[in-house]
Formats: sequence, structure tokens, C-alpha cells
Amino acid sequence: MPQRTAQAQWSGDLKSGSGHMKFGGGAFDGAYSYDSRFADGTGTNPEELIAAAHAGCFTMATAGGLTRAGFAPSRLSTTATVHLESGSGGFSISRIDLVMDASVPGIDDAAFQKIVEDAKKGCPVSRALAGVPEIVAKATLAK
Repeated sequence: MPQRTAQAQWSGDLKSGSGHMKFGGGAFDGAYSYDSRFADGTGTNPEELIAAAHAGCFTMATAGGLTRAGFAPSRLSTTATVHLESGSGGFSISRIDLVMDASVPGIDDAAFQKIVEDAKKGCPVSRALAGVPEIVAKATLAK
């Protein structure tokens, strides 16, 4: 199996310094800072990249589950929201919400929800994030 890489660098102190992250495959190359992580500054942050990875992995896992069950999805669209909280032990990711909107011809909602739940539990990124106290998937099947 292939290995994937990303790089990050940081210059300066935490609040006034700046950083740069890039994906090994070249799909992303951009800045991050204290303000882009803990306020509304420009640039990205590690949590946004985790959200992208989780949304992509969960969506592909759902497509895989649907395919194995004999259904061909027309469209699966997921937004992942990563909640960063400050607590007594420092900052941590307290929750991730995966919100999917899907169009899957011929499937009933109960079967769809079972596949979604299995995808949430089984995708490699969900498993890597097992320390997150709460990962919630809410999927809506188009009528």
C-alpha cells in the first residue's frame, strides 16, 4: 500500500509566528497561523485538514459500502465539522460532525443508515481519530 506524506514548518513564536503546510502529492500548499487556527485569520489549520480528510474518507467508505450492497450512488456529499475545544488539559478535538446528503437510487433509508454507520466506524480516518470522544454522522437520503 502507498504511504502518504505532508510537511509543515513554523517560524517564530506561537502567537506572532507563521507556518506553512503542504501535501506530498501537491494538491495543497498553504499558510497557517495562530489566528487561522484559534481565531478567524486567513489560511488553513490542522483541524480543517483533518475535516477534509475525514469527509473524504467517510464519503468513499460509504460509496464502498453501498457498492458492496449492490447500490450505485448518484451523489454523496459530506461536510465534516471539527470542534476544537480548550479544556483543563489544553486544546483537544471534542467532536466531529459528518453531515452527508446523498442520492442513491433504490435503497431504503434503514439500509442506507446502516451503511453510513458502518462507514463512520470503519473508515481509516475514523479509526485513526478513535480518541475523539464523539463522532456523529447524520445522513439524509434524497427522495
